[in-house]
Amino acid sequence: MGLLDKFRKKSPKRNKDQGTAVERYEKSFMHAIDGIIYCIKYEHNMIIIMIATVLVTLAGITYKLSAYEWLFIITMIGTISASEMINSAIEAAIDLYTTEIHPLAKIAKDTASSATLILCLTALIGGIIIFGPKALMLIGG
Repeated sequence: MGLLDKFRKKSPKRNKDQGTAVERYEKSFMHAIDGIIYCIKYEHNMIIIMIATVLVTLAGITYKLSAYEWLFIITMIGTISASEMINSAIEAAIDLYTTEIHPLAKIAKDTASSATLILCLTALIGGIIIFGPKALMLIGG
């Protein structure tokens, strides 16, 4: 009996283990969609990210970005959105655990949100590098 077999025998069956493989994938996909909907409805930073996504996409179409420029833009949009959702999950898990103000809870929440901030600053610098020269050419001549 291998290690994996021992683990399976001792591990309790999780609710997600029920149904066919297709049903489990569908359920998993729908939970992910629920998470996106929650963030759009209740996380104000997600609205800001969506507005920035629309504006950057319109600017990218206007300035006819190269494939590599689009790859950067798409990667940043996905990474920032995912980071904001992970941040929301961390905050919700901490709030579930305690409603008290605790220094470790503050550290966890602050560092999770700072990850998104760092990604946003990285995207801003990349956006300046991509769009800056294009905007200057449009203005200057």
